[in-house]
Amino acid sequence: MSVPRFDELIHPATRLSIVALLAASDWVEFAFIRDQLALSDSALSKQLSTLDEAGYVRIERTVSNHRRRVLAHLTPAGRAAFRGHVAALEAIVARAAPGATQRN
Repeated sequence: MSVPRFDELIHPATRLSIVALLAASDWVEFAFIRDQLALSDSALSKQLSTLDEAGYVRIERTVSNHRRRVLAHLTPAGRAAFRGHVAALEAIVARAAPGATQRN
């Protein structure tokens, strides 16, 4: 079980969507992420760079058959941060659930 920990770096919707997509896979192609999230190349590149600088994502650039490929991978630190952030969000939502204890 993950310790709930809200993560300001992951929280913006675009970064949260990227990290969630990466959490479901091992390595993911740049074009796949771009297309799934309907982002421009520059917007995705900027967000991946931010996540890479934080140590949450690892970027690998390869050339195959004269074609450049950019792959992204969620690091163990990124995976732990994502799980903690999701746990924090679930705790927030649980407080709003019917039957949840409310304090005045």
